[in-house]
Amino acid sequence: MRVVCDTNVLVSGLLFGGNCRAVLALVSEGKIEGFTSSALNAELEEVLLRPKFRLTGQQVGAILDLVRQTFLLVLPCEQLNIVADDPDDDAVLEAAVAAEADRVVSGDEHLLRLRTFRSIRIVSPAELLQEIAAELG
Repeated sequence: MRVVCDTNVLVSGLLFGGNCRAVLALVSEGKIEGFTSSALNAELEEVLLRPKFRLTGQQVGAILDLVRQTFLLVLPCEQLNIVADDPDDDAVLEAAVAAEADRVVSGDEHLLRLRTFRSIRIVSPAELLQEIAAELG
């Protein structure tokens, strides 16, 4: 299964745990393929540098290195304008299209409301984990 994780899933999984961390573990273990883009990595860096997370530049750099080692980088060729309420979310869809992803994993209501985009299902971390558990039987 090929997935693109929204920034909120990465931040939650890396810093807090829960279902988001379980999704990241599946990518890290090679049980699912994770993809990202330069735009998503830039957004992740911007979010992690916010004062509320109290991370140093060195810590953020280490996290970004880990993401770059774990997620395959795609270069989106198509610029989308789908999520009117939050245009930044279009970068997630652009990466998913470029990766030929099966799923976008997000906690963002703007994306989750879409449910699918070009046959790419948009699911929460909990939904993805349920689907994978059902596949593994």
